[in-house]
Amino acid sequence: MGAAQAAAFIRALAAANPAPRTELDYRDPFTLLVAVVLSAQTTDAAVNRCTPALFAAAPDPAAMAALGEEGVARHIRSIGLWQAKARNVVALSRQLLERHGGQVPAEREALEALPGVGRKTANVVLNVAFGESTMAVDTHIFRIGNRTGLAPGRTPREVEDALVARCPPEMLRDAHHWLILHGRYVCKARLPECWRCVAAAHCNYRDKVAAPPGG
Repeated sequence: MGAAQAAAFIRALAAANPAPRTELDYRDPFTLLVAVVLSAQTTDAAVNRCTPALFAAAPDPAAMAALGEEGVARHIRSIGLWQAKARNVVALSRQLLERHGGQVPAEREALEALPGVGRKTANVVLNVAFGESTMAVDTHIFRIGNRTGLAPGRTPREVEDALVARCPPEMLRDAHHWLILHGRYVCKARLPECWRCVAAAHCNYRDKVAAPPGG
């Protein structure tokens, strides 16, 4: 897929959702960071069900560190990998206090040095909390990049770099949201709903799925 076709694909998604936003509930950069860490291999909806009580008990790094692993774990047992996530949330809270004055850093290197924070999580925080034009590639975006021809790549980083190169610069900040929502609700893993895809005319997927009878 060339740059012009890729831009048309992105613009079609943009026209259908002019003001996209993350589906994670958060209050500030810290609660966003925690929510994104908790969302690994778990749905945003599942995270949103457990974070209100967690954030009420621990709204900042000092309170989260004081809550401790057992205290955090009590609030997040309903999500996947809760034990490791409880450890990481407490450890990153302590590191924020020790190294960053209790504030979430706005630099990639500092974010990726936090426990449980990789490139994808750092990209989400930089994008949503600090307004940077980053592209966080999760399983949905990785699938879309390869399935549609928008940004083929063998690794998330290859897909990320291809998307950054092909996306119109003025649309890059919101493109992460357009693509992840598209993958979550339309371009699904098992059965893409191509018949209601607003970008179908710009997609190179050969096995487009027709609407079911009566659909």
